[in-house]
Amino acid sequence: MENTKKWYEIIAEKDARIAELEALVKHYEEMFRLSQSRRFGASREKTNPNQMSFFVNEPEPTADVEMKEPEYEEIKYKRRKRKGKRKEDLSALPVETIEYTLPEDEQFCAECDEPLHVMGHEIRREIMIIPAQVKVVEHKQAVYSCRNCETEADHVPIVKAVVPEPVISGSLASPSAVAHIMTQKFVMSSPLYRQEKEWGWYGYPLSRQTMSNWVIRCSDDWLMPIYEKMRLKLLESDVLHADETTLQVLIEPDRDAQTKSYMWLYRTSGDADYSIIIYEYQETRAAVHPETFLASFNGYLHTDGYQAYHTLSDIIIVGCWTHLRRKFEDALKALPVADRLGSSAAKGEMFCNCLFNFERKYINLTHDERYEKRLLESKPMAEKFFTWADSLDALPKSKLGDALTYTANQREWLMNVYLDGRLELSNNRAERSIKPFVIGRKNWLFCNTPEGAQASAIVYSIIETAIENELKPFKYLEFLFERMPNITTSEIDALLPWSEEIPEYIKKHKIMKEQSSDGKKKIS
Repeated sequence: MENTKKWYEIIAEKDARIAELEALVKHYEEMFRLSQSRRFGASREKTNPNQMSFFVNEPEPTADVEMKEPEYEEIKYKRRKRKGKRKEDLSALPVETIEYTLPEDEQFCAECDEPLHVMGHEIRREIMIIPAQVKVVEHKQAVYSCRNCETEADHVPIVKAVVPEPVISGSLASPSAVAHIMTQKFVMSSPLYRQEKEWGWYGYPLSRQTMSNWVIRCSDDWLMPIYEKMRLKLLESDVLHADETTLQVLIEPDRDAQTKSYMWLYRTSGDADYSIIIYEYQETRAAVHPETFLASFNGYLHTDGYQAYHTLSDIIIVGCWTHLRRKFEDALKALPVADRLGSSAAKGEMFCNCLFNFERKYINLTHDERYEKRLLESKPMAEKFFTWADSLDALPKSKLGDALTYTANQREWLMNVYLDGRLELSNNRAERSIKPFVIGRKNWLFCNTPEGAQASAIVYSIIETAIENELKPFKYLEFLFERMPNITTSEIDALLPWSEEIPEYIKKHKIMKEQSSDGKKKIS
């Protein structure tokens, strides 16, 4: 029969099907091993020290033949604890001294009955916690009038004493109360429903709805002007980092509650004069959002491999080598343990590690020195890596195939790090800055409304920028809520987190003088 297949055609089809199934099984095995590694393995990105280095026999440009080998000495004694560590740790805390003395009728010698004197003291130190307290503060404003005018004149002038404006008019909210709520939620990741219980224990039934209203109102009225000043200052930088993460907002117009929204992050580089971190809430992950936010920015932007950033005009995108290294790490973890040593995945990871080792050597160099060193040492190694990667073949659905595809697609932006000595090899700086939001999201899970999401973006921006500039977040927020209702727009610059006019007690490891004075209490 004409339609009857020849035996060799049937065998060829079966061989092809077997090969396809074997590849599929191999892919599933890789996914299983990677899943097990992510579930039970260490999450830290650290290369196995026992893994073979592929560059030990290569004449690298950094070799110094005149450098002496380090001498190793076996330590056979136990290292003693460094003296003064406890005293150093306690140095920033106020001290309260409690003195214990003998009753006066016992301060006589048991042998000769002569009076005793204090020859010294034995001191034991403890740290004491003073739990938060809620109290009512009454602002009692004196109102003055004239006695003579009250009896003699038709008009009586009324004069009132000057009183600071409240943070929210007609409300029980105080600067410290709002700062405490924001710090608990956005620094300590404590949701408002937990804080509601906490306030009940303090003795005042403050509802989560009231707290939410306070957060939104104060962020709109007093933190938004600070946020806008920070945003404009951020866009004046030459080098920025960007990242984004998901956010669930329950009540958005024309959107389901399960639809993903996004929190975008932009921040300054490590070489900036001061750190600025800006969060921005948006409904989608579309490229129009960074395009709008960065409309006035013209410089270098560190990002991951997300395609939306690559469409930005007048901006040079700098890729992240850490993301590339993770691809090869995943490919390595997906292999059976016996096949890892000497594999292409291991070699790709070692290429990336070599580049990061160069960066550790350049950490104390100037921008120009780092630029020259990279061109001499690091860039040739990166070019060698891409040449090696182009020569490999891998199954498209395998983890190694994913790593090689990512390598080929991202090469243009990965190599941009060699354009300027101010640039960094990774976008880890943005990832670290967005992590507080990710941790908080695991606790409070979602935002109820877009207004709440926008308030969260503003408060996170203020708090994380304050922390990066070594300010105490609670003290700084309290300071802003005390000052902002009572100043003009022209005075806002003095309140920015990096301002030299920020009081010392707000800065990290600083305490107020009145707090550091010793208080003594005698107990007989």
